[in-house]
Amino acid sequence: MSHRNARLTVHGRRLLIERVISGRPVAHVAAEMGISRTTAHKWVRRFRSEGPSGLADRSSRPRSTPHRTPAGLEARVCRLRQDRKLGPARLGPILGLPASTVHRILTRHGLHRLAWLDRPTGTVIRRYERDRPGELVHIDVKKLGRIPDGGGHRTLGRQAGRVTRGAMGFDFIHSAVDDHSRLAYSEIHSDEKVATCAAFLTRAAAFFHAHGIASIERVLTDNAWAYRKGLAWKAALATLGATGKLTRAYRPQTNGKVERFNRTLLEEWAYLRPYTSNEQRSQALADFLHTYNHHRCHTALAGKPPITRVNNVPGQYN
Repeated sequence: MSHRNARLTVHGRRLLIERVISGRPVAHVAAEMGISRTTAHKWVRRFRSEGPSGLADRSSRPRSTPHRTPAGLEARVCRLRQDRKLGPARLGPILGLPASTVHRILTRHGLHRLAWLDRPTGTVIRRYERDRPGELVHIDVKKLGRIPDGGGHRTLGRQAGRVTRGAMGFDFIHSAVDDHSRLAYSEIHSDEKVATCAAFLTRAAAFFHAHGIASIERVLTDNAWAYRKGLAWKAALATLGATGKLTRAYRPQTNGKVERFNRTLLEEWAYLRPYTSNEQRSQALADFLHTYNHHRCHTALAGKPPITRVNNVPGQYN
């Protein structure tokens, strides 16, 4: 495996092979490149048997591990983890294994993070990402209680700011998130009726188009009536040339990117600080969206903001 003091990289190995193929003695080429004849012959031998692919680094993992935990015992560890959601320190005594061994087994099978499991069933949540911007857009609505003038309980305290539940009404935050780039768009409305949802989709498509996403191919939503039966919603999809997709009932993981965006929306906008009025909170949404799209780093995007991925292929950023 290559390391920071290695004499030969993959490019250096190719250079070695080119010089040997040209007819020069292996010993002379090895001396020129500062490596031993044994090393030079090793790479020549690999090239002759495997071709150019033989010059790549190989894994340092051994071909066999006779002392590895038996497969049946590993299966028991995984089953207990998924059934009881216990950590290595508690699974170890049950199975008679060191906690470190249990942790290695869980890591090997992708079960070492509880956040990666569906809590009710214990199955591993399958992560996915579309290949290009606009291929799939997630849409959802988050309902928030309106803030009375002067502030609610976050500003005035529990008793002074207490308002009868629902007395002020609710704001409905409609959000759209592009699956590939995570570019997000949100609006605040007073309802989630069909006409409102359809008009929001049209404006969201215009927003994405203005930021480099030429078209939307599919739109993924939950099973709300407006998305299932609304004629205006279907007409908006047809105008965009997009296909509507519905999540499985009671499976918010399918629509997970916009669900996670809703959580960020609450933490970094709605509940970020006490607001003294509903209008003040509404006005702060635009600043949050700009920060989210243009400046906030995203762990799924290698620490880059969503806008950097709109016009780039997967894994490449400005």
